[in-house]
Amino acid sequence: MQFEMSRRRALHLLGATAAATVLPVRNVAQGTGSIPLRKSTLAKVDDEFLDEMERRACLYFVEQSSPTNGQVLDRAAFYGNNGKRDPRVYSSIAATGFGLTALCIGDARGYVSREQARAQVLRTLRYHATSLPHMHGFFYHFNDINTGKPASWSEVSSIDTALLLCGVLTARAHFADDKEITSLATAIYDRVDWPWMLRDENLFSMGWRPNSGYLLSRWTHYCEMTMIPLLAMGSPTHPVDPVVWTAFSRPRMQYKKFIYISGSDPLFVHQYSHAYFDFRRKRDEVTNYFENSVIATRAHEQFCIDMGKPYSKDYWGISASDSRFGYQAWGGPPKIGYLDGSAVPNAAAGSLPFLPTECLRVLRAFQRDYGEKVWGRYGFSDAFNPTLNWFSADVLGIDLGIGMLMAENLRSGFVWETFGKNKEVGTAMNKAGFRAE
Repeated sequence: MQFEMSRRRALHLLGATAAATVLPVRNVAQGTGSIPLRKSTLAKVDDEFLDEMERRACLYFVEQSSPTNGQVLDRAAFYGNNGKRDPRVYSSIAATGFGLTALCIGDARGYVSREQARAQVLRTLRYHATSLPHMHGFFYHFNDINTGKPASWSEVSSIDTALLLCGVLTARAHFADDKEITSLATAIYDRVDWPWMLRDENLFSMGWRPNSGYLLSRWTHYCEMTMIPLLAMGSPTHPVDPVVWTAFSRPRMQYKKFIYISGSDPLFVHQYSHAYFDFRRKRDEVTNYFENSVIATRAHEQFCIDMGKPYSKDYWGISASDSRFGYQAWGGPPKIGYLDGSAVPNAAAGSLPFLPTECLRVLRAFQRDYGEKVWGRYGFSDAFNPTLNWFSADVLGIDLGIGMLMAENLRSGFVWETFGKNKEVGTAMNKAGFRAE
């Protein structure tokens, strides 16, 4: 399964070079947002830093999206775009899901006007409800941003569809006063035939291909996939039996004094589902998964520091990303991939709610020490290695998305609260046996 996860993430590095329609520069409005947000308890300087990081990420989801169908590019150039859409043509269904959530945050924060956010959400939902190819409600991982045609090498993806659905449901809750948004979002979610993706031993397949059928890989152990069984259990139209919540394994790992549930996976597996589902102060029959992610992040920080220079308390964080020598599904503990001293900003950004002090310290050190080499129009680049004098030339939508969502959850809990307003979320958590702790 790990090979399949690495292969899927590696596809993000295959951006095409075919020309795409160039968009004009679009300004992101500043000012007071449309709804009151819970006041941040962070120091003013830290809150302002995260506000700027979120504002820049929101700009990506506005500028690097289609003006006609709302799809969001998988990646774009870190340097030199000046607000123009990158010429590569492949969108990522997961990036589009993060984009829908980013628009809700942008509306709440005042990064975009409510009218602009609503308009982009509407064109995204209309297209995905009526025009983008799907199988039993599941979408292809990568599609042409102009035509919607699936990439020839792309699979119908269960996890990436789930990430889109989380954005769809967040938008439905945020724009609950808009009947069309509510109707379209409900139609997209209710259409998903969850039992179709369920395979042997009550485990979900990672995906399906037109010529070969279901991927052999299953979601067999705890990782970023927890959103899949939860969304499936909560479905009002195609629900699955709650046994799917206990069907996957929860292997325990230990690094020094840190004991937690995880496979041998990059750090992002402890972040993606947590961006939407609020696991704080609750547990199922096994554990408190929020606290599990806290421990996993602490273990990862210590693992990096223990490797020695260049890693330190001001320089750590490794998750699947580009590298000087190509794609790496790297991290640890245990050691995963060829660790060459690179740092991946979204590793810390995606863990902000788990270790606020430590993650803020390292992110601000990245900005302070490397400046414009790593901090640009859309925020942090994908990865960098100052020892090798290598700095990624790209930003990725999913990296910016997880950082933006987790920054906002730390500041106000907005994504957790908004997504949680969907009744299906409570239904799923109850079926999974979660109780207050």
